Amino acid sequence: MTATGPVIVGVDGGPTSADAITLGRWAATTLDAPLVVAAVHPAPSAIGSGRVDAEWISDRRAAAERALDEARAHQTTDAEYRVIASSSAAHGLHDLAEQLAAALIVVGSSAAAPTARTFAGSTARRLLAGSVCPVAVAPAGMPTPPGTLGRIGVAYVDTPDGRAALTTAARLATRTGTPLRLVTVVTRGDAARPFLLGSDAERAFLDTARESYEEALRKAAESVPEATVEWELRTGDVVESLAELDDVDVLFCGSRGYGPARRVLLGGVSARLLHRARRPVVVVPRAP
Repeated sequence: MTATGPVIVGVDGGPTSADAITLGRWAATTLDAPLVVAAVHPAPSAIGSGRVDAEWISDRRAAAERALDEARAHQTTDAEYRVIASSSAAHGLHDLAEQLAAALIVVGSSAAAPTARTFAGSTARRLLAGSVCPVAVAPAGMPTPPGTLGRIGVAYVDTPDGRAALTTAARLATRTGTPLRLVTVVTRGDAARPFLLGSDAERAFLDTARESYEEALRKAAESVPEATVEWELRTGDVVESLAELDDVDVLFCGSRGYGPARRVLLGGVSARLLHRARRPVVVVPRAP
């Protein structure tokens, strides 16, 4: 995240729009960036009944306007409000982010959840595909507003994606004087067994992986001398271990992540993490 452009918050009038606004307001204040609140409605279709399309589009635009009215009721600082016509919410927010050179796009999860976990919908998932800037997803029913826990988390692996996440998180940590917490998760032995020949080879691999990760974490911490950095190596299920982090204001991660032998974080960790995380997740695209 940089302060060169605004923070864009996408709202739809749903129950988690307030969570997105809370997260977006904190991000904009922290970055000293403008705040833009946007609601997207369908653009006119080139095919179909013109009268039906016009009525439906008019109804959807009115719904978008109502979403912005509700957003204004939650917003206590200056913000710009926009209604956008596009083929989808994700496309509309992508286009706006490109137009404004946005620092961050913020959306809420798709449904309120009694367990205060994130259940990210199609908009969040589609935003992750090719976003020009980091995308933040606020968990439903966020119990503690960002900025109150005093620590920024990074799901770190020594890959281009992991380094991009660290670089972006470090900028925010340096700007705010907030400590960084780097977390790497190594899968349990049972998760690795099908890929190796025998338990001895498996244990040898895991020992080597842990040593490799510890060294990578040490080097990553040393690469950010301007911030206070602590790091932790966990063993367990990657998504669950990261999702259980509840002592960070936000958790940064790369758009993809791979560990030794392309195994430890293989399989769309970032996307699955959005469904489980207790705290806001910021997914950082790999630098060009």
